Amino acid sequence: MSTEGLSAAQKKMADEGVAQTAIDVFSHYYGQLEDGVTGSIPEDTIEPYLDPPLLEDVSIDPAHAKQVFDQLAIINLNGGLGTSMGLDRAKSLLPVREGKTFLDLIVEQVLAARRGTGSRLPLIFMNSFRTREDTLEVLAKYEDLPVGDLPLDFLQNKEPKLRVDDLTPVDWEADPTLEWCPPGHGDIYTALQTSGLLQQLLDAGFKYASVSNSDNLGTVPNPVIASWFAATGAPYAAELCRRTPADRKGGHLAVRRSDGRLILRDTAQTPAEEMDYFTDEHRHPFFHTNNLWFDLEQMAAVLEKQGGIMGLPLIRNEKTVDPADKTSTPVYQIESAMGAAIEVFDGATAIVVGRDRFLPVKATSDLLLMRSDVYALDERAALVQQVESVPTVSLAPDCYKLIQDFEPRFPQGVPSLKEATSLDVQGRWTFGADVSVFGDAVLGDEGGEVPEGARVGTASTS
Repeated sequence: MSTEGLSAAQKKMADEGVAQTAIDVFSHYYGQLEDGVTGSIPEDTIEPYLDPPLLEDVSIDPAHAKQVFDQLAIINLNGGLGTSMGLDRAKSLLPVREGKTFLDLIVEQVLAARRGTGSRLPLIFMNSFRTREDTLEVLAKYEDLPVGDLPLDFLQNKEPKLRVDDLTPVDWEADPTLEWCPPGHGDIYTALQTSGLLQQLLDAGFKYASVSNSDNLGTVPNPVIASWFAATGAPYAAELCRRTPADRKGGHLAVRRSDGRLILRDTAQTPAEEMDYFTDEHRHPFFHTNNLWFDLEQMAAVLEKQGGIMGLPLIRNEKTVDPADKTSTPVYQIESAMGAAIEVFDGATAIVVGRDRFLPVKATSDLLLMRSDVYALDERAALVQQVESVPTVSLAPDCYKLIQDFEPRFPQGVPSLKEATSLDVQGRWTFGADVSVFGDAVLGDEGGEVPEGARVGTASTS
């Protein structure tokens, strides 16, 4: 092991006030990185996971569901900046519907669930050092959101980016904050422990946690899943959805042949020559939503037993120190995936849920759908699909990928899509008010104006 590189990284973290357990976890992964570990999971080491239970088959006792809901905390992962969409603040601050942001709708969903059940349901965000300040500023307007002495957030740990050439911490005088990165959402276990929040929750009588991403508005607090999870006695459960051709890039669960454990395999962990297996929705028919359920007591026991080091598979993420400058110094970011913990917990399980619990916004095309009449907000602040089948939307990356390019194209709001099967926008088009799309619509690469009140359908305008 490179004593110089690791020692410099450890000192940098200690000087920054990073908890010793987080430094120990980083050191664990540093050794793997230096040994050339990539986290690859070849197809011949796994078997497809074909028979998970289905939520539609679950029946519950309402009294049991209420008892579990009274012991449930909601944790939301909010560390992402949405850099792929050109954002430099938390993606959750983007307006989604009626001027409300992801954060607003998540809060409203939890408050509605409290009113409907009488349960405490604390909502706690895991922020990164880049998202905390803005998030807490938004949450401050919700005076009835805090529960007892529990905080509204806890902070994800931070670690230095490492130079690819010698594995030493990178220096970047132009913006020293870019020398740091969060360690992926797999850090949730370490951060819950080192922040003291895990013990706070246990001391306050909370036994279970539901965890999801802040860009997924489908995870409305659900007493049926909560009751099912508690009844299994499992320490951990993942929500899955049935794959379609559009989900070929999503990670999936599999059974490891060597020990029969459920594991998570993501794109980055699949050998390039075996991607045809990974993307085969018939071979691996369910994808991992990153909606998870924890038994907090059992999590605390595992963390104590393992000295705070969960030992999740390494994800070696190669980037440049300044993501916006591809000529800047190449670096490794050491990361791990929260869902990979399924292999750590004895008796971990999964359940197949409806697609309504997986509504992520990863691109501006997703945002267009969320803002359209394909969805409507109900009394739970949940996005409810208004059409039988969600249309496919494709937006020209050069014209719409970044939010600062996307927003000016819809100055009067997004078009109606409830009659659409697909919308393919190939050029730089600006939409007037009250535009409606029907059938399979194509807007050509020449770009232009879609006039107010226009109906765009089946035939190409080019």
